[in-house]
Amino acid sequence: MTALLRYQLDLLVRSQRWLPPVLLYAAYLVIGVQSGQPVLDSLGFTAGGLLPVAAWLVRICVTGEPDAARSCAAAARGPARAHLAALLTALLAAAVLGVVATSVVTLISAPADNGHQIHVPLLQAGAAGLPATLACALIGAAVGALTNRPVLRSTGRAVPSMLLGVLLSVVLTGSPAQAAVSGLVTGSQTGRITVPLLPLAAALVLAAAAFAAAARLSSRRSP
Repeated sequence: MTALLRYQLDLLVRSQRWLPPVLLYAAYLVIGVQSGQPVLDSLGFTAGGLLPVAAWLVRICVTGEPDAARSCAAAARGPARAHLAALLTALLAAAVLGVVATSVVTLISAPADNGHQIHVPLLQAGAAGLPATLACALIGAAVGALTNRPVLRSTGRAVPSMLLGVLLSVVLTGSPAQAAVSGLVTGSQTGRITVPLLPLAAALVLAAAAFAAAARLSSRRSP
């Protein structure tokens, strides 16, 4: 699996297809997060924006490999393991991006609630923002895994389904991503920091199930 992960990571970096989602996320943060804004609000904004980026990175990783190379990797290591490596590479890229963004946003934000009346320690806020960001990365990757190949092979079906899945993951009550982000926003209103460990655990379970289902289906649909 380590060799497959290195191969997929090298493929992702060399393709430069990661540039559009990363640049779009950077622009999203530059526009939406300003220095001196309440830290928990900014961290919630940062976490929520990573969800579609993670789904997009999954699509890049599972569709960017040439058919001949994909067949060789599947023959050498098995289609399920090859597909799982692509999914894990996308998740890793999203997680690294999220950690960097969370760290920067924490450092430039104001240590206060949204009324600037209650002190909010930056270190504790960052410790709450990081699990929320990772939860959004996991849910975004799960959406990407279930709305792209081998589940949906047609671009005309995959892309709208992925966008709908991302939207529902952000707005639906009960979604781990929605719970993690809303916890940060609520904390900014009250000045109380809550670490979203339960949403993170739920997101991890959902992502693992989605990855396993996609990998199993990849094995069944492999020629």
